[in-house]
Amino acid sequence: MATQAKPDLPSTAPSHGARHVAIIMDGNGRWAKKRLLPRIAGHRAGVEAVRRVARAAREMGLECLTLYAFSSENWKRPASEVSDLMGLLRHFIQSDLDEFHANGVRLRVIGNYRALEPALVEMIDGAMARTAGNSGPVVAIALNYGAQDEMVRAAQRIAARVAGGEISAQDIGVGDIDAALDTADLPPLDLLIRTSGEQRLSNFMLWQAAYAELYFTDMLWPDFDGRALRQALDAFRSRDRRFGGL
Repeated sequence: MATQAKPDLPSTAPSHGARHVAIIMDGNGRWAKKRLLPRIAGHRAGVEAVRRVARAAREMGLECLTLYAFSSENWKRPASEVSDLMGLLRHFIQSDLDEFHANGVRLRVIGNYRALEPALVEMIDGAMARTAGNSGPVVAIALNYGAQDEMVRAAQRIAARVAGGEISAQDIGVGDIDAALDTADLPPLDLLIRTSGEQRLSNFMLWQAAYAELYFTDMLWPDFDGRALRQALDAFRSRDRRFGGL
């Protein structure tokens, strides 16, 4: 039997109407370049923006904040920059996990993060396990994530179900694909924000963004904060979401 799709907008949504916001955090390098600083300085400032926005999202009643931290294409960057980014990730987990846990936040990671080095995978698994029982909002970090790769992995899971006789190919529905994605247990995506002025999705949450509202801002990610998030949510609230209807 086909799995039912997730509902689009349950009645539990906060006043601004959004339950799940995702952000493509773009512009760290340009932020640093404008200040004649090395790129790592921009990434460090970007981590501070993550802290500000995660706190603001919780205060604004979001159920889930998903952040595009490292794409499956980012491996093309210089090895020194990749190493710096992984080091910042380790530091972020070590320094912020206590605060997340104290505030009831559940940490999630989406993407093929198990392809990262074993010590980092162990740290991520431990952080998710520690916060798994919390009842507050979710902060989902997209690591080694690419939407096309996610959909390939989802197709493989569904193919295994078909091969095992659990479901027939003819019965596969939207809900089955939803359930096979990394975001299966997260609320439907309402709003996708991209900073730095670029206006493309860059292989991020392509399936989930089918009916999400898109919001682009010229602000570079290290400058993004709770006020900027509120502006994006205000814009979202003014949109007329018809989901293909009238």
